[in-house]
Amino acid sequence: MAAENGICTGGDRSALIFVGTGCSSAVPNAMCLIQPSDPPCHVCSQALSLPAEQNPNYRCNTSLLIDYRRSDGEHSYVLIDVGKTFREQVLRWFTRYKIPRVDSVVLTHEHADAVLGLDDIRTVQPYSPTNDIDPTPIYLTQFAMESIAVKFPYLVQKKLKEGQEVRRVTQLDWRIIEGRCETPFVASGLQFVPLPVMHGEDYVSLGYLFGEQSRIAYISDVSRFPPSTEHLISKDGGGQLDLLILDTLYKNGSHNTHFCFPQALEAVKRICPKQALLIGMTHEFDHHKDNEFLVEWSKREGIPVQLAHDGLRVPLDL
Repeated sequence: MAAENGICTGGDRSALIFVGTGCSSAVPNAMCLIQPSDPPCHVCSQALSLPAEQNPNYRCNTSLLIDYRRSDGEHSYVLIDVGKTFREQVLRWFTRYKIPRVDSVVLTHEHADAVLGLDDIRTVQPYSPTNDIDPTPIYLTQFAMESIAVKFPYLVQKKLKEGQEVRRVTQLDWRIIEGRCETPFVASGLQFVPLPVMHGEDYVSLGYLFGEQSRIAYISDVSRFPPSTEHLISKDGGGQLDLLILDTLYKNGSHNTHFCFPQALEAVKRICPKQALLIGMTHEFDHHKDNEFLVEWSKREGIPVQLAHDGLRVPLDL
């Protein structure tokens, strides 16, 4: 399963495109630039000094685009999460990889870095000043639906109020899912199995298991695995993953709502995938330096692990 950075347009395989690999505040951290430390933050300073395609330390909100090549040879595009930086991700990576649209959206939870780009989904939908287009299916839990209805009432309401003028807004077909491993769903022809995880001890977020030819688990916001979820994705449980994509917020210590580097690596050892890529990093991570450390860790533990980066494209068979 080789990663690449070249420009690709469809092709005869599916692919995962990491359109965002950063934390909620993204990288560079604005505070490091408007109130610089002495010496300045190396990662944030560097993140503005090079074009994004040459700079893996520039990180937008965590989001994954699945370019799914169906059995009929056509491609479907499924986006997991639509955060605050979605428009920038479209400009950077949809244009680079010639992604023409989004066919379905799948949400992990309803926090700002996962949903505040919903208004900009209209930029990847056909233009219609009267909203006369087929809405994009969006899969989410009832809890997330209720929260989003407060944040974006104009995206949820089905009928205009009397006297209200038509305005062009994102058109979404809201589809409620159960956040349970036992209740998979299909988005644009690809089956997803919800993976409930703790995102702090008072909040459940979802990861997703998908793929038949390659078994992929995507878990972007996690502080603890419930036993049933970990069993399903573990080599000694439900079967070995071809790829684990996993949250890692800070480089050291721990956090109440996210895995940090030590917890992520311990989880990788327990789950034992064939390969792992880490996402959700703050500016504490220097892509090149920390991946050098991970090369040695991977040799020692026998599991290839690297930090992902924005724009990373991984061709595979789904």
